[in-house]
This record gives sequence, structure tokens and C-alpha cells, in this order.
Amino acid sequence: MKLNPLAAALSTALGITLLSTTTLADPVVRSVEFFGMPAPATTEEKANIYSEAKVRYTYVNGKTEDFDLVYHLLMGTTDELNGKVIGGLYDADRRPLEDADGHMASDAADGTSLIDVPDPGVKLESHWSKLPAVIGLAKLDQDKRTGALYPVDYSPVDFSGVDGGWIHCGSTPSAWNTHVSSEEYEPDAKTREGLPKATDSDDATDIASFSQYYFGDPAAANPYRYGLVPEVTVGKDGKATVVKHYAPGRYAREMVEFASDERTHVGGDDGKNTALFMFVADKARDLSAGTLYAAKVTQKTAENGGTYELDWIKLGHARNGEIERMVDGGIKFSDIFDFLPAGTTEDTNGYKKVTTYMGTEWLRLKPGMEKAAAFLESRRYAALKGGTTEFSKMEYIAFNGTDRKFYLTISRVEAGMADTTGDIRIARNDGGIILEMATAKNQRDVDGGRIDSDFVGTTLTSIPELVGGWMGGAKDSEGNACAQDKPCGPDNLRYVDAIRTLFLGEDTSRRNNNYVWAYNIDTRKLSRILSVPMNAEATGLTIVPNQNGFAYITSNFQHPGEDRGTPYGANPLANYTGPDRDDVLKALDAKWNNRTKAAIGYIGIAGGALPAMK
Repeated sequence: MKLNPLAAALSTALGITLLSTTTLADPVVRSVEFFGMPAPATTEEKANIYSEAKVRYTYVNGKTEDFDLVYHLLMGTTDELNGKVIGGLYDADRRPLEDADGHMASDAADGTSLIDVPDPGVKLESHWSKLPAVIGLAKLDQDKRTGALYPVDYSPVDFSGVDGGWIHCGSTPSAWNTHVSSEEYEPDAKTREGLPKATDSDDATDIASFSQYYFGDPAAANPYRYGLVPEVTVGKDGKATVVKHYAPGRYAREMVEFASDERTHVGGDDGKNTALFMFVADKARDLSAGTLYAAKVTQKTAENGGTYELDWIKLGHARNGEIERMVDGGIKFSDIFDFLPAGTTEDTNGYKKVTTYMGTEWLRLKPGMEKAAAFLESRRYAALKGGTTEFSKMEYIAFNGTDRKFYLTISRVEAGMADTTGDIRIARNDGGIILEMATAKNQRDVDGGRIDSDFVGTTLTSIPELVGGWMGGAKDSEGNACAQDKPCGPDNLRYVDAIRTLFLGEDTSRRNNNYVWAYNIDTRKLSRILSVPMNAEATGLTIVPNQNGFAYITSNFQHPGEDRGTPYGANPLANYTGPDRDDVLKALDAKWNNRTKAAIGYIGIAGGALPAMK
């Protein structure tokens, strides 16, 4: 067996980045069509990650090839590789965190990047907010004949120089071969300071538990060092280094996506009552300095998820260093804002009512604190400046370079999007929507300033075929509140220009099993291509169209069998009402290490990978 060494980075989410190569002898693909699989029906299928879908390649020479899709498991969290626990958690001194069962490990294999480095690796990230997150680097070998991948080594990335990692979620393999990760659900600096939380806040992102596990002191962690953009670089020696970027702002970032200028990025702000942000870097391939904007939305229609016009509010320009110096100097929430006590009912004396992910508050900016507010309290400042903070569960973003469009995932339409006030007023849909964002050149912000980007969002339009299949509160005989033939709770989102296809991975408790879908934006055909174990979230979706003649659709899952409405394990399979409930739970426990094991792998064909999509 001939092998190509590859490197992959894991952000407790798993990721891999590979080098694209082509030869003139390779057939050129004209189209790729997916043929979907049925929903899981047997006990075995409901507890497993698998594919029974098919795909047809049509080449420019007229030849067609059909393939049966197969899921290849590369590794699982809690497994060991060369003495290292996959997803193992560590404190600030690089000592393994342990409980009664031994080395603690994340069950949350999330964002995945395939990185083009001489000595490849894979990346893994933790979704536990009370524990330190981990990003790991796994080395892979690629079979030159079949494209099959084989893990050969694994190591955690050292975050001790940046005070640890916080809730890494989705990720982006950058065009410059780095893993651009995330720190979701930024800690509330207001409550961390001992100040009362906002009215109607359901924020649970206090970092005392994280701080105890990581630093050995519940008071040590500074909230302004989390909620940032970690970027991991793998050197020629195979070693990983990490930097956290302050310039793109601080909010509940699910992940970021770049336009083809490699300067403009749009970030997904997860949670209820969140914002839409755009960051325009000063230089391509450099996130250390740039200008941050927040969107102001004007709704035009409400049907099928609505249509909207966008205006952009400039929040400010910054470099990493100047914001980090503020944090080093001990800046606090109360240095940035004045606030009125909970129970206030109207604006007064310069205070303004804002409703954000942190709740409803009356805030007033302190003199000279514009830059601190923009980059350390980005969402609150956006709301004060008139930005729209009504989005809900904004997850992954994808970019279509040919049509110059972004795609935005709204996992659930709820809260500020689904009420009868504010900028967005559409029907609740727990199945979510996908918004298409058109872009344009020569745009100006609301104050008339030129926006230095050719990819500024101008409109949002919901894609009708991808409106979620929530049944309005009704459930079928097995407890599903979403239809089987439509997306529900889309989360991961990737676009492949060569085959004009969007790929969606789901995260919902409104359906018992979550799926990965392929959607052709021209034919409007939607196909289910993967099912993950019951109650697990489909994660780690990344598409590598051509790596040494092969294509990879990476896909993971996390927290199998978990009821996310209760403490972990308290009520597994809570919504499932099928007659084989006990058998499914037994199968989950047997397959996935008593529901503590998350899977890391890719969709391919029997014996290896798909042909390149080029």
C-alpha cells in the first residue's frame, strides 16, 4: 500500500486540510448528482452513523460513474492513539484533567479543517462550556491508490500561551492553510464582575468552572480573553502554534467564512437575539487588524423566512495589540458602560434599551470607550449604535465565489426573529432557514463612509427549499417534531463551487436523528447523504474537492443519545417514543462507549475516497 503523509488539525471539532493537485490526465467533472437515502428505520440504523446514498459523476467527455457512499470512521474521542487520548482535556500546565474514570475527554468532535502542510494533521474541539476546550493535531496517511485516510499520530495543541481555549465550535480551513477556529458563547463580563445579570437573561456562560479546571482558581480567568478568533498554524516541522485575534471583535462566534478577497469575513453569532457582523481586514490573509461592522436589517417580506435589505454600521477599526493591551490593563465592563438597574422601563438621561443575547439592559457608553466597546462588547455596542440584534442561532456561513454570495444558517427561527416587534418579524420555525446574502462593490456605511470591500452584503433572501420542516408543535408516532424529508436545525454549512452544491449538517432536538444533506443550487434538488446516531449533532463538515485526485466530505458527530434539555445523561432519548427505545439506548451505549464517544471521519466509497470534484 503506497501512502501519502498528510496533516490534519482537530478543534474539538475535528478538521483536516489537504493539498489540491490536478493532472491533465484526470477527467474533468461536469456535474455531481447525489441520490438521497431513506431515513433510519432499524434499531441499528438509529444508533449508527452511516450512509446508503449514491452519487453520480458526469464528466465533460460524456462518461458517467455511479458510486455508493460509505462512512469511514477515522477515530473516536476517548480512543487512544500512540498513548494520547483523542479529545483529552488539559489544564494550564498541560496536565491531563481526570475524573473517577481516568483522563477526561470531550465527546464533542466539532469543526474540522484539512490543512495543507508537509506533515499533515487533524483538529478537534470541545463543546463543554464548563471545561477547557481542546484543539488537537492528528497526522494522517493517504493511500495513493484509493485515497483512504489512516490516522497515525495525535497531539493536543498547546493553548497555555493564550490562557486556554473556550468552547471551540465550528471552524474554517483558510486559503493560507491555517485552522481558523472560534470561541462560542462569550462569557458575560458584566456578571463576571459581580454585577447583576440583565433582565430575562438566560446566559449560562459564567467561566468560574472553566477557570477552576484550567487555572485551579475560579477567579483567575478574565472573560475578555475568550470569545475571540483562535488561529492555528502548523509549521513545516509539524508543530502547531496558536494566536487569538481581538481585531475581528468578540461575540458568540460559531465560525467565520471568508470571501474570495481573503479579507472580508462574515461571522455567525450563535444564540438568541444576536447580530450579523462583517470584518474587513486591512490586508489579505491577516486577521490581526481591520474594521468591524454590524448589520442593520430592513425587512421587505415575511413569507418563507423573509427577504431583507442590509445596511452596515461601522463599529470601529483596531489592531490585536491595542485591544489586548486594554485587557492586560484590567479593563472591566463597568469601565466601558454605565447601566441602569433591572426593572427599568424607559430610556432616560442618555441610557438606551438594548436586547441582546445577554438579555435586556439600559446602557450608556462612557466617554472615550468606543473602541473598547466595539471590540470587547461587540454585540452590545452594535445594539447601542442601532444594529439589528434579533437573529437567532446563526451558525455556519458559506461562500459562493462564482455568484459572489454568502449563505447564512439560522438553526431555529425564534425569540427576536419570531416576535411582533423590531426589525425582523417572521413566523417561528424550529426547523430553521438558510439565508442567501448577495454582495456588491462600492458600498457605504450608514454614515456615508466607504466600505473597503468588494463583498459587502446588500440583501438577505431565504431559500424556499431549505425552509425547515418543523410541524408547528405536532409530533409523529416516534416523537419527531420535524418532517423527515426537509432540513431541521441546519448548523454546519459548506459550499463547493465546482459542483454548485451546498452541504448542510443538522443540530436539532426536534428530530430524533440528525442528517447531512446535499443541495444543488441550480437544480434545487435536496438529498440526504448521511445519518448520525440518535440525538447526536452532525458536526465537522468540511469539503476538500481535490486532494491528490480524491475528494473528502468530512463529517463527525457529538453527544450521541444526549437530551440537551437536561444535565448530561439525566434523560437520554427524552423525545423518542418508538417501541424500540430501550434497544436503541443499549445500542448507543455499546457502540459509543456509553455515549461518551464522538466520531471523526469522512464520507467516501467502499475502500476509500470519492474521485476529485473538479
